[in-house]
Amino acid sequence: MIKKAILPVAGLGTRFLPASKSIPKEMVTVVDRPAIEYVVREAVEAGIEQIILVTHSSKAAIENYFDRNFELETTLEQKKKFGLLSEIKDIVPAHVSIVSVRQPQPLGLGHAVLCAKSIVGQDDFAVLLPDVLVKAASNQHDLAQMIQRYQQSQAAQIMVEAVPDHLVDQYGIVEVAQIPDEGESELMQGIIEKPAVGTAPSNLSVVGRYILPAKIMQLLEQTPKGAGNEIQLTDAIAMLQQTDPVEAYRMSGQTFDCGSKLGYLKAVLHYGIEHPKLGRDFQKLIHAVEVKNWSMS
Repeated sequence: MIKKAILPVAGLGTRFLPASKSIPKEMVTVVDRPAIEYVVREAVEAGIEQIILVTHSSKAAIENYFDRNFELETTLEQKKKFGLLSEIKDIVPAHVSIVSVRQPQPLGLGHAVLCAKSIVGQDDFAVLLPDVLVKAASNQHDLAQMIQRYQQSQAAQIMVEAVPDHLVDQYGIVEVAQIPDEGESELMQGIIEKPAVGTAPSNLSVVGRYILPAKIMQLLEQTPKGAGNEIQLTDAIAMLQQTDPVEAYRMSGQTFDCGSKLGYLKAVLHYGIEHPKLGRDFQKLIHAVEVKNWSMS
């Protein structure tokens, strides 16, 4: 069973400057909650019981957010604001633990994952990139589907989504013998980083969700520095493919790249419209702005 998930949160968030100069990009709010809470909720809903934050000294706000704040809780209780009290106490279910480990140097995603080796131990685990939000399609949660597929096949799972052919040079693209249907997996033959348009083996890009066997840690220890003089997770996955099957899981939901400013705005729009308390008024606001812009044009 996959019960542990690594969330690498040590990055500096340069794509989100200047906001990320003093605020961790993972703590920028999408409607009324920080982006990272959506990722943690996704993991918990998939059955994860331990969240491992691979963090940096400048990211204390993330650890504080998931910790208890007794002074605030006492104040809310005294003021009888029980709704707000429940919200801040129920961010993470009682059976889920959140631990953290430091990444002392910015040596890449593979290195960040390796920093969690002592906590992961001999357990297979998930990796979730915290600046990518995955919005489920109806009741089908992609991460849960990936875990189920891993348990059935014992093949590492890499989440992918289809992108327009003219944009393949912006992503890591997987090579598969056959394009899987949404919600299905297909044996992966390789990953090509940002192939030129017209040369890509498919249009399936890596999303930022992985289900990996414990042995990937030993492979990461053997992985030399690659692109950007960093230890790349994709290089370790390529080594894993030499002895073990790796599958591409084609997601059925929708992704939002909250590491980019436009992707963040798209997330706010989509999650805002569906917010249980604010959604209706937010839709009215959008409509009012559209009407105003149309009348002025």
